Amino acid sequence: METKESISRGKWKNKAEAILSCVGYAVGIGNIWRFPYLTYKNGGGAFLMPYIIMLFMVGMPLFFMEFSLGQFSSTGCTTVFKLGPLFKGAGYAMLVVNMIFGSYANLIITYPLMFLMYAYKNRLPWSACDNYWNTKDCIELKENSVRRQSNATISRNGNRTTAADEFLHLEILKISSGIEDVGSIDIYVLLCNIVSWIIVYLCIMRGIKSVGRVIYFTALFPFVVLFCLLIRGLTLPGAWDGVYFYIWPQWDQLGNLKVWADAALQIFFSLGPGWGGIVNISSYNNFRNNCKLDSIVVPIVNCSTAILSGFVVFSVIGFMAHETGMPVSTVASGGPSLAFITYPAAISLMPWPNLWAILFFLMMYNIGIDTLFVCLETVVTAIVDDLPYLRKFQFYVTISTVLVAACFSIIYCTHSGMYWLQLFDWYSASISVVVICLSEVIVVGWTYGMKRFIRDVEFMTGEKLSWYWSLSWKFITPLYLAFIIITIVVFGTKASYLGREFPDWAILLGWASCFASIIWIPLYMVYRLIYIEKGSFMQRFMHSLKPSPDWGPARPQDRSEWRSKTLKIYLKENVTTREDVNTQQFLSLCNNEENK
Repeated sequence: METKESISRGKWKNKAEAILSCVGYAVGIGNIWRFPYLTYKNGGGAFLMPYIIMLFMVGMPLFFMEFSLGQFSSTGCTTVFKLGPLFKGAGYAMLVVNMIFGSYANLIITYPLMFLMYAYKNRLPWSACDNYWNTKDCIELKENSVRRQSNATISRNGNRTTAADEFLHLEILKISSGIEDVGSIDIYVLLCNIVSWIIVYLCIMRGIKSVGRVIYFTALFPFVVLFCLLIRGLTLPGAWDGVYFYIWPQWDQLGNLKVWADAALQIFFSLGPGWGGIVNISSYNNFRNNCKLDSIVVPIVNCSTAILSGFVVFSVIGFMAHETGMPVSTVASGGPSLAFITYPAAISLMPWPNLWAILFFLMMYNIGIDTLFVCLETVVTAIVDDLPYLRKFQFYVTISTVLVAACFSIIYCTHSGMYWLQLFDWYSASISVVVICLSEVIVVGWTYGMKRFIRDVEFMTGEKLSWYWSLSWKFITPLYLAFIIITIVVFGTKASYLGREFPDWAILLGWASCFASIIWIPLYMVYRLIYIEKGSFMQRFMHSLKPSPDWGPARPQDRSEWRSKTLKIYLKENVTTREDVNTQQFLSLCNNEENK
């Protein structure tokens, strides 16, 4: 019989909803605009070797660890730290990261909405230079039209700019001269931003009930479009020249530490550990769900999608190079310029350009929105789990969360919005998320105990785990996270946009957004040791590392069975060894639970 708490919290209707939510959360816009260019830049097909190694050595273990924590405890990203209360601040850090990310992520998916409005016009406006916003430096990418323009490039690196570039920067963004030139709020961007926030709210207004309904479309539709774009792209002239640039291996690049660093960073930030989203999704699973299988399937699907996206992107880039007479290396780009300049420009050269533009931007919107609503749902779940009396007011918690994030997003609706977006995207979720993940690994592998955690997962899934998982969680994953922090520090560069580096005050603001989240980890430690724990400092410290008495499965039947099994294992292993007060309290609790 389930408690009122577990019933009101809810569960996924079926396994498909949980898996699709994970896939939708993990497969983000970065799979489209970051991975393909990263692969090309780091040795083509050779880059896939460190990428796949990083996937199996650390990506999957991290994903499995968070997935198991959420499913075992049926709690969100703050209350899951009952297994190591001293580190609960890491849960609050996740909330801050998600709110900062949510504020600018909505703008990233607002731009595809704006492009969609223009895609219904008879002629795509980014294909020509006769619009009111175009300058005398504008050039059109027509067949062989840029062969004579030796100083023309797809982006703004040369003296001439393409119609697609001017459409993005002069019409959509109306971009200012720099981040210090904030400018006014663009009403059109603001209205589209509000529309997008309304859509996001409608997706999460009833928690996992509404998420479970929309996820079938938002998670599956992008795959349908990707395959359509792939088939269309590979049939275009010059497509295979682009594919060649994408997959041709440059094995000498494997000796470059930067290549391995990029592979580690891409795996880490594409799967999304440390944000709380994985914990949140899995917390709504059935307790006996085979989470190990899910934790293998989802990362593989995510990475396969990234590789597939490379073929989609570079086949069209090859076609564009063929049509314009420009080298593939000149056309290739990454980041926002790929999604909003290069690919739209290539689409304008295709037959039926409006159709492909509509499909592409619908895909981009859906890829982004399911990541966003999982992040915001993570915040809502954490709040009502941490403060159970708010569960009956979850409607107000949800709308308040969306409104707060929406208010913070207004700065991105100004003429300097893209500069602010690039600044916070660069700093707010870089080192902070890695530090959060490191806190999780320390709790699981070293304070809670690897043997105990392995037993918990085996009890939950009903199958033995191999040494691979414990080795990864206790040793390989912490080293990997330390490696990521080092690479960010060593190889990190200052944030910039359009070749314009941000001033020092903006860089400081960016770092402030980073520390605004991780500062909660030491702050909560100090608060707990001073105001919650009792005794000497060492007693307070040691007690705060032990799991809370109410840590464990949420359902009474599962909790009773787990405590009984834990008691038997403990007595078998420790009957002749030292005992302490906390252990006796735990054993007494187990006995009381068994006698109920």
